[in-house]
Amino acid sequence: MSFLSASTTALKRGIASTATRTHGPNRGMKILAVLYKGGEAAQQEPRLLGTIENQLGIREWLESQGHEYIVTDDKEGPNSVFQQHIKDAEVLITTPFHPGYLTRELIAKAKNLKVCVTAGVGSDHIDLDAAVERDIQVLEVTGSNVVSVAEHVVMNILLLVRNFVPAHEMIERGEWQVSDVARNAFDLEGKVIGTLGAGRIGYRVLERLRPFNPKELLYYDYNPLPGDAAAKIGARRVEDLKDFVSQCDIVTINAPLHDGTKGLINAELLKHFKKGAWIVNTARGAICNTEDVAAALKSGQINGYAGDVWNVQPAPKDHPWRYMKNPLGGGNGMVPHYSGTTLDAQARYAQGTKQILENYFKGKAQEPANIIVGVGKYETKSYGQR
Repeated sequence: MSFLSASTTALKRGIASTATRTHGPNRGMKILAVLYKGGEAAQQEPRLLGTIENQLGIREWLESQGHEYIVTDDKEGPNSVFQQHIKDAEVLITTPFHPGYLTRELIAKAKNLKVCVTAGVGSDHIDLDAAVERDIQVLEVTGSNVVSVAEHVVMNILLLVRNFVPAHEMIERGEWQVSDVARNAFDLEGKVIGTLGAGRIGYRVLERLRPFNPKELLYYDYNPLPGDAAAKIGARRVEDLKDFVSQCDIVTINAPLHDGTKGLINAELLKHFKKGAWIVNTARGAICNTEDVAAALKSGQINGYAGDVWNVQPAPKDHPWRYMKNPLGGGNGMVPHYSGTTLDAQARYAQGTKQILENYFKGKAQEPANIIVGVGKYETKSYGQR
């Protein structure tokens, strides 16, 4: 397999680079990064650090220490750069936005793999049980995206409740019929809003919603908020999931994906939602059953669904969430997975990735909050109580 330079010169010539590789007598560790292709935007904006072009800004630093750094967006199939080089890589870096899915089968082939770093938050693209069994550490840059995602959630709630997307599309078509959009536009004030998951992101969402004067803020989480934290935002915990969704006008999903949350929002649970409720999901697409959500929106059981996460990423062109609508032709606020990869967030998760690697190289302890899987054991309950 040939490897092309991801230099600006090569890109300007129109060469499609999927990987870059360093040669040299002192190669040190092999570090493999699966990032997303930024194209012309990444050439023009060097702060797009999560791209294959800008490579988290750590190539020079890694090479100065004699490490081999392979960066690719080619991740599908046995002949992909990802699957070929995972076999002897010691460190794997991935992002949640263009994840390299590290299955149990690939872990079995990755004989040298010691550390997996998520440049961002969310490591469900890794078979964590298999990582535990193989003593492979899994680390995230915890907190790097919490503000970015929380802001995106609030934006999604507003665009659904105010029926923004159909109104904007009307303007683009050159039309002007206020009644067609106003008939399904509401105020956020006075609504019951609940978060499924009240961790770092879910709590910040509730904080940001308080000034809108909702009727009530609710949360569903196995772990109750500390009394002072709940009192600060006036949030009430509901312990039964069906009871929780039945009370909410708006449900925002802010929970990790694991065995207990996969497919949690399905046809059966959707029957218990208030008719005409809105759902925002910036957590993981697989928490919601794709077909069931599309059917509930089409029937009007839910009035809107928005978010940036999909059960497969990139989402195929025929994915029903691209095209689903409510009976009035609106209710779809889906976008690519970018809520947690603003330029501000990219700076945070790139710096955090570098710090995790530096700690590993020097044998220093990692920040406890960043450790998902330690050596041979889980260090967090975020991926289910085990």
